[in-house]
Amino acid sequence: MTDRFDRELLLARGEVVAPPQRDTRPHCQDRNFGLPPAILLGAFGFFFAYLAVMWVGFAADGLILPMVVNFVFVAAFAFVPAKWATMKPEHRDRALDMAHFRAVGIETATGTTPASEATTLVLLLPACILFWGIATTTIAALV
Repeated sequence: MTDRFDRELLLARGEVVAPPQRDTRPHCQDRNFGLPPAILLGAFGFFFAYLAVMWVGFAADGLILPMVVNFVFVAAFAFVPAKWATMKPEHRDRALDMAHFRAVGIETATGTTPASEATTLVLLLPACILFWGIATTTIAALV
């Protein structure tokens, strides 16, 4: 069975403590994702190109609405982070410009990454998805 403990007993046992102090520091220090906007737009450009290839390759009346929904989602995935980076920031840091990005690279969890490697890592998956879409529509067209 359980017993009720009154406040005096808990105080005597030292189990009542003061509430934690509220942390007033901003929760997000960097909202610009550490990459130049051109690279992020390039990644979303690959996704839009993939959707365009799939739309043209598998054109059907029944796919109009799903493809429109896909385009809206990819646009939202590009627009919302871009807008979030500029919404009432406590800091005034700007996104990296390409010259500074090429000169310094970016700081990652494993150390400093040169700009060429960071660009390759960011754009590799969207490019592979685009090439997969091209291959899929080519195979479907040949069959």
